[in-house]
Amino acid sequence: MRARFIAIGGLIGAAILLSAGAVWLRIGTGSMPPADQPTAPSAPGHTPAADQPAAPPAPPVRAIPGMPPVVDSQNLYSEARAGNFSPAVAGALPRVYVPDRISGNVTVIDPATLKIVSRFGVGVNPQHVVPSWDLQTLWVVNNAEGTAEGTITPIDPRTGRPGRAIVAEDPYNMYFTPDGASAVVVVEAKRQLDFRDPHTMALQETLPTAQCDGINHADFSIDGRYAIFTCEYDAGLLKVDMVRRQVIGFLDLASEDARNRAASLPHEIDIGTTRVNLQYCVALGSMPQDIRVSPDGKLFYVADMLADGVHLVDGDAFKKVGFIPTGVGTHGLYPSRDGSKLYVANRGSHRVEGSPHGRGSVSVIDFATRKVLENWPIPGGGSPDMGNVSADGKYLWLSGRFDNVVYVIDTATGAMKIIPVGKEPHGLTVWPQPGRYSLGHTGNMR
Repeated sequence: MRARFIAIGGLIGAAILLSAGAVWLRIGTGSMPPADQPTAPSAPGHTPAADQPAAPPAPPVRAIPGMPPVVDSQNLYSEARAGNFSPAVAGALPRVYVPDRISGNVTVIDPATLKIVSRFGVGVNPQHVVPSWDLQTLWVVNNAEGTAEGTITPIDPRTGRPGRAIVAEDPYNMYFTPDGASAVVVVEAKRQLDFRDPHTMALQETLPTAQCDGINHADFSIDGRYAIFTCEYDAGLLKVDMVRRQVIGFLDLASEDARNRAASLPHEIDIGTTRVNLQYCVALGSMPQDIRVSPDGKLFYVADMLADGVHLVDGDAFKKVGFIPTGVGTHGLYPSRDGSKLYVANRGSHRVEGSPHGRGSVSVIDFATRKVLENWPIPGGGSPDMGNVSADGKYLWLSGRFDNVVYVIDTATGAMKIIPVGKEPHGLTVWPQPGRYSLGHTGNMR
């Protein structure tokens, strides 16, 4: 999410001085208990499962041409399980790449030692580090907010060094078509998707998405036929046919009453490069952020920074079917390596330009029950934003957007380490990751 708001009451500036080493903290478990409850014992000699007919096997998924087959229709993350590396990542250095949006560089961390091993400049306002579909390149999207100086910088994961930047208009985020034929650059400022050659970044075609202000995050259906994009400043979702490359639907996440309230407010205002009116978005009561599909492909989980939780959306029917409260400023979503849980980063603020030491936390959702199992608050406050899970599934790496740090969270216990980095870290990626191919963002692996 770009910094485009005028904050009510003014922006609060702050600086945090942290020690150069990682800081150990222990996170207490929240008050929400596990959903599982003990069941009554069976009568002697009685096997309940024997009385039930076996469930019919799930039909195979008919994926679009060129997309790798879905191995497990009940868990589309099965091939991104812990340790299941593709031969394509052989020789890649184990590193964590952190784009520092204000500093204009990428900080590189060795995950074994938790030490910063290098730092290099890229373009203006690096937002995300994106693994390529073929797993050969890491792309840094530098959108140079409010200017025409956007670039995309390649990184060779075998050396950890950047290559020559490629000029591109406002590359805020990037995804890849499931068949690997195109990179999909999210041009947020112009409300459009640029389809580009996945290797050279040469422009192929442009899809206007005028009805989706603040288009920024996406995920794909289990068969690759469509994607759903979040519209941060329009309180909605956009459905795109990825085969025909055309918009096929818009889902409003705001209530009718909220739309009526917002109708009396200006949607956009002109003060410098700031365009979006914060009061308009607050009136709508919804600012969708990250989005991830469930393991069985039936539901999309949509983080909402103003609603403080996750919407559940039936992707095929394209309708909202539920909501799970999580924490303040719900932002990033990351499935566990076994596909059983969803880690939710709650950034601790409803503002785009937040302050340090907010009410940040991480929630853990059980995919099977759709219940929150754990909630880990950031001790002393924080701003967990974007990242990913380590290759072995043992750690969740998240940028601390307004605290200029990276959090390394033990996924079993909630214990945390903190590493100081550059100013305003955003969409970091952990590399290499398991999986056959990447759909983009910080590593949507399948």
